[in-house]
Amino acid sequence: MNILLKSAKIVCPDNKELHLKKRDILIKNGIIEKIGTSVEGPANAKVMDHKNLHVSLGWFDSGVSFGEPGYEERETISNGLIVAGKSGFTDILLYPSTHPVPDTSSDVVFLKERGLNKATIIHPMGTLTKNSDGTDLAELFDMKNAGAVAFYDFKKQVANPNLLKIALLYAQNFGGLIFSFPQDGNIKGTGVAHEGKISTILGMKGIPALAEELQVARDLFVLEYTGGKLHIPTISTAGSVKLIANAKKKGLDVSCSVAVHNLFLSDESLQGFDTHYKVSPPLREKSDCKSLIKGVSDGTIDFVTSDHIPVDIEHKRVEFDNAMDGSIGLESTFGCLNTIFGLDETVDILTKGRSRFGLEEPVLKEGAKACLTLFNPDEDYTFGLEDVLSTSKNSMFLGSSLKGKAIGVINNDQITIK
Repeated sequence: MNILLKSAKIVCPDNKELHLKKRDILIKNGIIEKIGTSVEGPANAKVMDHKNLHVSLGWFDSGVSFGEPGYEERETISNGLIVAGKSGFTDILLYPSTHPVPDTSSDVVFLKERGLNKATIIHPMGTLTKNSDGTDLAELFDMKNAGAVAFYDFKKQVANPNLLKIALLYAQNFGGLIFSFPQDGNIKGTGVAHEGKISTILGMKGIPALAEELQVARDLFVLEYTGGKLHIPTISTAGSVKLIANAKKKGLDVSCSVAVHNLFLSDESLQGFDTHYKVSPPLREKSDCKSLIKGVSDGTIDFVTSDHIPVDIEHKRVEFDNAMDGSIGLESTFGCLNTIFGLDETVDILTKGRSRFGLEEPVLKEGAKACLTLFNPDEDYTFGLEDVLSTSKNSMFLGSSLKGKAIGVINNDQITIK
């Protein structure tokens, strides 16, 4: 496939020669052949000359759910990858949130094969324990060899600290990365929203910040004892930011992420009892949002994830207490981040960190594989249903004012464009 990008403004803060320069880019058979001020392509080249076309290295999301296998009515892998590509993502880490869960090497192989020959590449996680039930470790080594990039019991705490200890010690033998969800289930109890002024006014059962911070503190103590590599996904409180910052100062090998909605929205959004805003961990107070944003900017928080979780209408159109947690976020992530951080920082957030998961970092130069995202960062709009590409429509960003839209991706000698 031959593709010619015309007058594309390159956003690549690490490349001073090309950063914010307008260039033509010729791609032949998946390889960047020429970058120049005026490039002629072959007659059969697909010419991309979108208005205000910008290009960067391909974007990476460290936490996405689809439904397949088991919950295809929520989202299939095939359509999910199209959604990810049209949202600007060339690489996604796939949560082990299916039924059955991927706890064997054959499950990991199945997921990878379902994502073959797509512009957006799946990097599956395996579960940490068999059946994700928190009792016995799953086939970590075999799953790693099959292509699993990390091990995670999706949205479940590692209740047994000895299990976490054993997992961290064992995974060091093959460089495995262990995820530990930051929420103590006993303290959370039956809570459905952040414990604070808003939950009190609304009469909702609260989930205190303590439920998260106690779990984070425990996990960091275990990591300090064992060594190994730990990732704490989707932190949500100011206290967690401080705990992880201190752990990094000690030299512990810990990384963490935050869901984009915990940066963009606070628990004030819950006042209409709209179940689209029910997520785990919950939306916190505005002061937490500010601390999380600062943590992203100063590098304490390593990744911002869409935490994209499709949920069918039957599990959302119920009472708030009974609704399933989760919001889709792939389509709105760029607009949210660009609104908060501005263009350069947003692109840096979206392109960094693949190496943490043992993945190759792309480069933007002649002779390199084309792993590119196309976008328009200047479009102001209100995010509406017409912007939702997913099968499930459970987006908490509906009605939000955003800036910037993805156009699509060129990657793996494939193209996905809106």
